[in-house]
Amino acid sequence: MDKKTIAHQNPIAPSELIVTDEGRIYHLDLHPDDIADDIIVVGDQERVPLVSNHFDKIDTKRAKREFVTHTGELNGKRITVLSTGIGCDNIDIVINELDALANINLTTRLTKQNHRKLNIIRIGTSGALQENIPVDSFVLSTHGLGMDGLLGFYDVDYSEEEQNLKKAFLQQTPWPKSANSPYFVKGSDLLKDKLGEGMHKGITATANGFYGPQGRSLRLSAKVPDLNEFLNRFEYKGNRITNFEMETSALYGLSALLGHEACTVCAIIANRFIKSYSKDYKKTVNQLIEVTLQRLTS
Repeated sequence: MDKKTIAHQNPIAPSELIVTDEGRIYHLDLHPDDIADDIIVVGDQERVPLVSNHFDKIDTKRAKREFVTHTGELNGKRITVLSTGIGCDNIDIVINELDALANINLTTRLTKQNHRKLNIIRIGTSGALQENIPVDSFVLSTHGLGMDGLLGFYDVDYSEEEQNLKKAFLQQTPWPKSANSPYFVKGSDLLKDKLGEGMHKGITATANGFYGPQGRSLRLSAKVPDLNEFLNRFEYKGNRITNFEMETSALYGLSALLGHEACTVCAIIANRFIKSYSKDYKKTVNQLIEVTLQRLTS
């Protein structure tokens, strides 16, 4: 996927770029100086202090709705941790507003001439879709498989590899015609090399819901009740689908389009095929936080 942005010749209208009277971006309630170049995103706002507690110091704390932000320093490196809430709709807000903080002058409303690249690392929890990925292990997402439809609202040029993955997926899977068109998007090789040693690696399926879109049925029948079996069996040139979650495809797609590096690392807290669940997933998540911070700041 290629970077594809607009160079605004005129100020962006107040209805499109909402800035508060204090000069802060609307949803995140942040000023451009509040964010570092290295940003960790987590879904749960209660996970933000679990990350920032490892910092040597914290100089910024902001909170609005589900968006909680701490920025500080670890081993001489400035880092931001930000909660996104659940789902690709929230990722759409977070990534666009982070990019605006980095690359739009909020006073003049004009795009800055020099692009500021952000490193955005999602630390999440996930369910494994392969029998050989045990609970309490870590998965790094090489690609996101988007079931959410978000990127259909943007002008996207997919790479040949991404297009071939989609073609193979539709050939191997009884994808519902009434559902969003799936898409594949590649993550950052730079961050994969920096963070991924010893982790399982593969495609992360990003669902736009927790129940039916992930093959769960309580009192409603899923359109494809055996979807997980098809995801488990999918293979294209050595690429397998390793896990399910709800944010990665949008994170990878929007970050790539805006010229940022993005990577997801997940703690596996359940295995959907051997029906196992972590006995202490909070311990596993904290271990993943420690590993990610150590590798990010080394």
